[in-house]
Amino acid sequence: MLLTANQFAGFLAAALLITLSPGPDNLMVLSMGISRGRKQGMVFGLGCALGCLSHTLLATLGVSALIAASPAAFAVLKIAGGLYLIYLGVGALRSHGIAGQNKWTVAALPGESLFRLFTKGLIANSINPKVVLFFLSFLPQFVLQQNRFIAWQTAQLGLLFTTQAVILFCLLGYFSGVVGNWLNRRPSAGLWLDRLAGSIFVALGLRLIFTH
Repeated sequence: MLLTANQFAGFLAAALLITLSPGPDNLMVLSMGISRGRKQGMVFGLGCALGCLSHTLLATLGVSALIAASPAAFAVLKIAGGLYLIYLGVGALRSHGIAGQNKWTVAALPGESLFRLFTKGLIANSINPKVVLFFLSFLPQFVLQQNRFIAWQTAQLGLLFTTQAVILFCLLGYFSGVVGNWLNRRPSAGLWLDRLAGSIFVALGLRLIFTH
């Protein structure tokens, strides 16, 4: 069973905003593209984005297993996930935008191959426990329990998130110089993106907690 139109549109809109808001991954992609070149930025961004596949697998197995084992346990996961999203949202609302983040640089050796850069991005995302928690918090609220096929729905949501991340990160790597100059001239832009993303996080967290 494929995602419904509402599921697809709602999830994609939220995923795009979250991916675009300034964070460690996209700032590292931006830094790589500015310092090493377009190709290197795109390859590193591709690795970061594909790292989401491991989190998709964990979320698919974990969420479907919880629902099969105990609806009450899934309810606890939803509440915990909602609180985590609210925590992320409050953090974004209190942030100082791009100016307050010191993650514009990413370690890269002068002679590193494209494969090594891809692997570095892949591992950096795959082993990040915060991303694991985010996927376990974010995906379940777009799963329709009444439609069954919980694992398949979760897998589709994870693949959709990964696909849009691949596109946006590769574009960010390619246009890194232009984007970097634009952000440097408009330091408040990152601040407002954080404010917008923080509001969405809080709203999603509250929705996850109070919607049955």
